[in-house]
Formats: sequence, structure tokens, C-alpha cells
Amino acid sequence: MAAMRYRLTFVAGLALGYVFGTRAGRERYEQIRKSAQRFAQNPAVRNSAESAAQSGREFAGKALHTVSDKMGDRVPESVAQRVRALRERGQNGQDDWGTSNT
Repeated sequence: MAAMRYRLTFVAGLALGYVFGTRAGRERYEQIRKSAQRFAQNPAVRNSAESAAQSGREFAGKALHTVSDKMGDRVPESVAQRVRALRERGQNGQDDWGTSNT
């Protein structure tokens, strides 16, 4: 997990270094920025991102329930109260993490 984070940081740094250090300068930067905007605004990309976010919320909710069910009385009362509050909130149109299910 940590190795992946370092790789992603390295790649992001490499990309930023290229964008800001390129000899083409501002023109190339604007070209890359516009391409990234078009990519981010693409309906297929936006749908995929929303689908991934929804799957993540569902997985996180299931994980929360599984862990809280298995841990039972072994967690401090303050944590147990927080879990109960999150479950109640989930019944009011929000997921277990306090975000809406839209």
C-alpha cells in the first residue's frame, strides 16, 4: 500500500515537472490543461467516476457493518455510539459515512 502511494506520488511529480518544466512553456501547459478538462468533462468518464464512488460507498458501508458486527462489545462505548449514529443516519437517505446516496 505504501509502495503504491510512493509510486503515484512519483508519477504525479514527474507529470507536474514535465508540465511546468517543458520548453514549450505556457502554450503546452494550456494544451495539456484543456485536454485534461475535456477528459474530465466526458460523460463516460463522469459516469465511471460516479459509479466507482457509489461502489466505494457501498463497500465502505458493508465493511462498517461487518466490522461492527464482529467486534460487538469489544469496542469502546464512544465508538459504538458513533457507529449507531451512523447507522441511524443511513436510514434517513444517507449512507454510513454521512454522504447522500445520489
